[in-house]
Amino acid sequence: MSRFLSRLGPAARPSRRTVLATGLGGAAAATLVVGAAGPSEPSVSADALVARQVRDEFLHGWRGYVAKAWGHDEVRPVSGTRHDFFATGHTFGLSIVEALDTLYLMGEDAEVRRCCDWIEQHFDPAQDAGVQVFEAVIRLLGGLLAGHLATGRPALLSRARELADRLLPAFTRSPTGMPYTHVNLRTGAVHGAVATLAEIGSNAVEFGLLSRLTGDYRYYDASLRAYRAVLARRSALGLLGTSVHVESGRWVGCADITPNAPVDSFYEYLWAGGSLVGDRQLSSWYRQLTDAILRRQAVVTGGRLWFRSVDFRTGKPSGRNRAGELGAFYAGLLAKGGDLRQGAALFDSWTAVLDRYGVLPEVVDFTTLAAVDRSGQLRPEYANSAFDLWRVTGDERYKQCAYRYFTGMRSRQRVDGGYTVIRDVTAPVPAPEDLTPGYWFAENLKYLWLMFSATPRFDFGTGLLSTEGKVLAGLRQVWI
Repeated sequence: MSRFLSRLGPAARPSRRTVLATGLGGAAAATLVVGAAGPSEPSVSADALVARQVRDEFLHGWRGYVAKAWGHDEVRPVSGTRHDFFATGHTFGLSIVEALDTLYLMGEDAEVRRCCDWIEQHFDPAQDAGVQVFEAVIRLLGGLLAGHLATGRPALLSRARELADRLLPAFTRSPTGMPYTHVNLRTGAVHGAVATLAEIGSNAVEFGLLSRLTGDYRYYDASLRAYRAVLARRSALGLLGTSVHVESGRWVGCADITPNAPVDSFYEYLWAGGSLVGDRQLSSWYRQLTDAILRRQAVVTGGRLWFRSVDFRTGKPSGRNRAGELGAFYAGLLAKGGDLRQGAALFDSWTAVLDRYGVLPEVVDFTTLAAVDRSGQLRPEYANSAFDLWRVTGDERYKQCAYRYFTGMRSRQRVDGGYTVIRDVTAPVPAPEDLTPGYWFAENLKYLWLMFSATPRFDFGTGLLSTEGKVLAGLRQVWI
């Protein structure tokens, strides 16, 4: 892929220096060259070979989880131990829920049955544990809903509904309707009165789908009330801050740092919610906010498009010139939302970072591309944008970029027990931090699988994925 010739076999692992840059200047990329078939071998497309590699690597990580942490939230693949994500001493089988629709899309039906059986027998949405509402919605609720859509198993929808019922007090006990950040699933006790935009607004897709499936609109109504409360507090410039005190409604963080965390998926869910639910109000809010962001925050430096932090009330630049990998999703969102030119330019900016390091660092100084936070957290946002831009444009370049992302991850973050976050992407020999985040099973390789496999289990015309990569529209049910 990109400007190199390669034979794609299981042993082929190009280094980050072998995979050369596509570059911002639009240099033409060479076509992937696949070895010719022998006299008795059928020819196999390059896409099919990549898809095989992607599935093999996903299953490598999955087997590491199953062997050392089955039934627990996350695996530590170097030490062969496990990690509780939501609360110490409590497990929700997070990686099982996260992996469910990825396994389905890859045709791993025996593993899907194993996951569904575990959820039906062991998933407990009434544990005496305080959980972060944002993470529980996008990871657990979204995963259960995607699993139900894939398999049709009614128990998954029942578990999803019970979980949502136990999350609702975070919304209903708030004077403004903006949710508290945490809720105890057993007692309903809430805490965390200062919430970021992502925590407030990343629920319309899951709650909207749940309301549609159950006919109970309490969930979507709660999401809309929270959105209205935030949008009513826009500045005269049409911008939003970072965090709000959900009881008083006062802004706590007054910088608009879009598209970076912790505001990122607030905007994503305006577009996605409008698309999935058909709510024109959400779509209108997305358009209004995006126009203001493009007008006030877009900046070109070194020939590359980035977005700077500004005071949401005055529009004056605030903070340092930082861009987090979590914000790389915005390239695809802009393209889907109708701003293709800006989306493609932002993607090229992140591609320049990938070209420099091979694995994306957590945070860069966008004026120099220097890594500020050098850790490699197995983030999926760049691959997400490659997938979105490929769907919008059909341009093979985005598949080439996604493959370079894949080979960089494979060469530097693969360990015997799966895949792991690393301490420093600039180090010649990366030091593993010993964790496979649950989201790795939901996102990173799912985007590549969808790009290269042509799976009949996904409708490429209508499919919609959540911020956590859960397929909440467009799953084709071919197995139950």
